[in-house]
Amino acid sequence: MRFCCSAALIRYSKHRFRDVMGSAGTEVGSCLRTLSTSRDSAEIVHALRAVTRYLEDGEIMRPHYTHAVQVLLSAHWFSRWCEDEEIKKLWVEMFLKGPPDQTLLLLLDTISSTGESAGLEQCASVLEKFLSAGGLQVLLWSRCEVGGACSDSPQLRETVISHLAALPSITCNHLHANTPDAFLPQQYYPLLAASILDTLEKTCHALRGITHVQAGQDCSLGFVAQVLGKVCIQGYSSQIFETLAPRLSSLTRVDPLWQRVTQRLLEKVPERCTECVITGLIRSLSGAAAVSRLMGNLVVTNKKAQFVLTHKLLLQQYQHPTQLLKSVLGYLALDSERRTLLKQVLRSVCQVWCNSSAVKHTSVEQQLYVSKVLLLCVALLHHSEIQELRHEMLQCMLGGVQCRLDSNIERIRRMGMVMGECLSQKLDTPGSQLKFQYEPDEEIRELKSLMESPSVEDDEQHHPDTSTSLPPESKAEGSAGQSAESVAGRGSDSELDSDDDLTPYDMSADQEKKKSAPPRYVRDCLEALMSSDDAERVELSLQVAEALLRKNVKATQEVSVQFSKVLLHLEDRYNTLHFHTLRQNAMVALTVTDVKPVVEYWTTEFYSLNYNLRQRLDILEVLALSAQELSEPITNKHTGAQPISAVTHREQCDDITHWRQIVEKRIQSKTRRISKGGTQSVKAVPNRYAPVAGCFFFPLLRSYDRPQVTFDLLGSDHLVLGRLLHTLGLLMHLAVNAPVVSQMGRALLDFVWAVRFHTDQMVRRGVMFAVCSVFLSMPAENLLTELGDDLMETRAWLADVAENDCDADCRSLAVQSLMLLDKNLKTQLKIPDMET
Repeated sequence: MRFCCSAALIRYSKHRFRDVMGSAGTEVGSCLRTLSTSRDSAEIVHALRAVTRYLEDGEIMRPHYTHAVQVLLSAHWFSRWCEDEEIKKLWVEMFLKGPPDQTLLLLLDTISSTGESAGLEQCASVLEKFLSAGGLQVLLWSRCEVGGACSDSPQLRETVISHLAALPSITCNHLHANTPDAFLPQQYYPLLAASILDTLEKTCHALRGITHVQAGQDCSLGFVAQVLGKVCIQGYSSQIFETLAPRLSSLTRVDPLWQRVTQRLLEKVPERCTECVITGLIRSLSGAAAVSRLMGNLVVTNKKAQFVLTHKLLLQQYQHPTQLLKSVLGYLALDSERRTLLKQVLRSVCQVWCNSSAVKHTSVEQQLYVSKVLLLCVALLHHSEIQELRHEMLQCMLGGVQCRLDSNIERIRRMGMVMGECLSQKLDTPGSQLKFQYEPDEEIRELKSLMESPSVEDDEQHHPDTSTSLPPESKAEGSAGQSAESVAGRGSDSELDSDDDLTPYDMSADQEKKKSAPPRYVRDCLEALMSSDDAERVELSLQVAEALLRKNVKATQEVSVQFSKVLLHLEDRYNTLHFHTLRQNAMVALTVTDVKPVVEYWTTEFYSLNYNLRQRLDILEVLALSAQELSEPITNKHTGAQPISAVTHREQCDDITHWRQIVEKRIQSKTRRISKGGTQSVKAVPNRYAPVAGCFFFPLLRSYDRPQVTFDLLGSDHLVLGRLLHTLGLLMHLAVNAPVVSQMGRALLDFVWAVRFHTDQMVRRGVMFAVCSVFLSMPAENLLTELGDDLMETRAWLADVAENDCDADCRSLAVQSLMLLDKNLKTQLKIPDMET
């Protein structure tokens, strides 16, 4: 009987509810008709108040709200009632008390479709009040409550999410300079992040109610997760997590429920947005422990997150800071289930790091990034895990170090040395560890620091107080100073009979007496270098060799080839100070004093047998420096050999940067800038290099494709090939306006065409440097004639290098080559430059 009464009561309640809804809907419809047709302000105020009362009951007003707002946003309303304060107040209240999702959509759609008018300003003002009054918090929480807005279609849900995520773009595109500050990304997205935090806090309160009250409230974070993913995938993850991440890190440190809620939020993020959300979150957190609290075992349960964290962030991308690598790998190491993934990462990184093809075809920055990942993985492994992975790590170390030591790029070689030392410390006994000699720099120190036991705690937990304590160095210096003073004090008592009070002799002008005198003639100098076993005599001969050779031109020309042979084979047997600089300056002096015989000797010996790579590189450096000196303009006062303007040290000779700078200046002079006026062509002036440019250039191309017993230019000796290309490019550049320049350009283009796809970065840099030199030096009409049918293929090749080459220098030189080629073609074809 009691059950039957209850059922009847329920049926009565349902009928009563339909009656109330029906009568309320009728009244709301009447009020809306009044608002749309009446011109009496009293009637309008009465209708607005009636509609506002029904806003408190969402079930009654929701079906009519869109129509009501459309009436209030119509054009005649703005023009007729915008000055009435009471109507304006009720008008704004309609938006602030209505369903937040409909309010947001209607306001944004009105702003998007309304031109510049008072109505547009009024809509922007109401939207700003909606945001400041907490409309975002209300909207997000209404979607989190189970049953809230559950009848919405997927299309409406996606529309609301899109408008939430893109509100700054929508408003700024239509308001332009009149956009309020609240709509700008730097203010809106932190507000959205605070609204998400407020929603998560309400979710925690609702979940705690389950444990205290039987009628606890369930929540769904799917909508919030979709909004978060949409914002991050549009590129605003940093603005969101700047506010979100520190607060979540702090709350999850003390509250397990917050950890559960945050992890659930990340699990609900759509798959296409997972990478953006995870990357933005990790970049904003302070350490691996915070990542572990917020993400839990997401990397184990979510395959997309696993791919991003164990492969994409570590092996496919290399723009992230080292702190992100520490957070990701530390996160994998903090849980026993995730440590399996850490070992999997180490195996993958080992395969990449020891791959010789990857070393040749990836940039130095990416190789450095992978090296950091490898060192961090090794540092996080336990001793038992290292023994388990010993074979993979050993193969990685041996293969990776070897292929890096074979590279021509100095940074890559140093990287291989440091990695070999660090890995051998973990794998080998102290007596068999690798040890290399190199000059330490900031990059090397950073790599070595990664091998220290990394901390997985949050950075904000560690704030050592250094205000009241001196650093260890200061303490050590202080104690050392005190001990030195005490020793000095004790010593002063025991040395009363010393002779410190005697006046010392002035020996500042004294010079060490030399046993041998420097040679005064060229032949004496040559004889001393050939046969003397006296270290002092050899040093004196080297010091005066350049001056003697330049001063005594006739005597130098008589023995120039023999002197060149002696200098080329001369070794630093006595560890002479500045030996390489003195020897090189003497070789350059010989070359510029007796050009043709000496240059013929250098170019012949370059391809001869039984020379080491260092001697062949010395020949190229001497030819380049001699050509630079000979290319200086001939003055009226002096037409002989000009001395080298500055001493070229060995370290500078090993670097091609100073050659590149010369070509860069020429490129700048040939690049037309409207603000700087027209271009200035290179003025032709007499010099000593132009008549002999072919003697320098063509013999170097004579035997490049003939491998010798001790020399294979197109094979293993790619270091010499790269330097040869740079030397040829410089010789070509210095021959500008020379009669033979067109023949040189054609020959150089044929040569570089054969090696343009070389795997070594140094060789490809040399190829691009040579191409730039050709386009700079050859006349435009000759360049077009020589390229001929290869013009389109050359442009396509340069465009491919500029877009796809892994080396930044190659890409930059390819872009410059394209610019120079286009300018030459425009000049030849009489195509005017477009004014901008």
